[in-house]
Amino acid sequence: MAMLPRPFDIAALVELLSDAPIVTILGARQVGKTTLARALAPHFPEVHHFDLEDPEDLARLAVPKQALSPLRGLIVIDEVQRQPELFPLLRVLADRIEPGARFLLLGSASLDLVRGASESLAGRVAFMELGGFGLADVGVESSQTLWLRGGLPRAFLARDDASSYRWRGDYIQSVLERDLPALGLRLPADAMRRFWTMLAHYHGQAWNGSELGRAMGVPDAKVRQHLDVLVGTFLVRRLEPWFTNDAKRVVKSPKVYVADTGLLHRLLQLRTHADLTAHPKVGASWEGFCIEAIARRLGARRDELWTWGLHSGAELDLFAKRGTQRLGFEVKLTDAPRVTPSMRSALAALKLDRLYVVHAGAHSFPMEDGIQALALSRLLVDLEPW
Repeated sequence: MAMLPRPFDIAALVELLSDAPIVTILGARQVGKTTLARALAPHFPEVHHFDLEDPEDLARLAVPKQALSPLRGLIVIDEVQRQPELFPLLRVLADRIEPGARFLLLGSASLDLVRGASESLAGRVAFMELGGFGLADVGVESSQTLWLRGGLPRAFLARDDASSYRWRGDYIQSVLERDLPALGLRLPADAMRRFWTMLAHYHGQAWNGSELGRAMGVPDAKVRQHLDVLVGTFLVRRLEPWFTNDAKRVVKSPKVYVADTGLLHRLLQLRTHADLTAHPKVGASWEGFCIEAIARRLGARRDELWTWGLHSGAELDLFAKRGTQRLGFEVKLTDAPRVTPSMRSALAALKLDRLYVVHAGAHSFPMEDGIQALALSRLLVDLEPW
């Protein structure tokens, strides 16, 4: 299966590798990390690849220092979370007086991997989060297919919707029965499937662990553990609420989204666009799709994105903050968006530089002072990246 070029991701990765001796790419399984790493070959005189799921590569690394020390160029270590004991050695190799190599680490679980790499490789490692295909990769003309099938490369590039639907079902089964246990997450596959499916029905809503716990018949702490697992493996996006210490009227529950809409639709058993547009979650699905597109366009880290709402009813789908820059985004599945009192409240309360109303129409246009209608089809043109 031919893969789409990802020039923006390649350029960003080359820039990171020019600045840091070690770069770690984080992302869900099958999102294209290995393919992206192989696309770097023209930029380095030598490329050495080690896959820690391959017994032959594991044998080559039986004595890691002996295997890695002589190598030059780009050294790629795939599924690095399987051997965190490599981090101290990589620190030593990165500190050589005349370093002749750059290290690219690929991993599928964020929490422990980031913690281990940050502690062992402090000052030497940069992180890059890789998602599936985005609008810049497939073109806005393919946005409807991207929305339905999601951005996982094999799901998007499948020969038809039925093939994509089958592949996504196999992917979910593989994650539950193979990938999560391989990461040391000893949770029953049937319980995780049930939780993931229930979470799909809560997609785009405020997190209510007690309600989910009662529905599953498990304690709140267990439900929170399930959520942490899916967030830590990039399968769910959790938007934390924005509030200050004196904010008493602010909703303090996060919102949760199945990160890839293709997986969301598979969990909801939506096979076609007709199924999707007739489903009660179509608006929430569109909201999650747009939030991922906005995050990708801005180049925003997860700790730069929040949700916001007041108990009185005013809310904002996405609040993005970097330094002094404050942007708000409200998502509407319509081609004729209108300004609402809630938007005006968010604009004032959050002191936004601009509030964008992302919609499904064809044109971007000013709505009020500080509020701009932004067509998703114009996102790559009308929204400047950070």
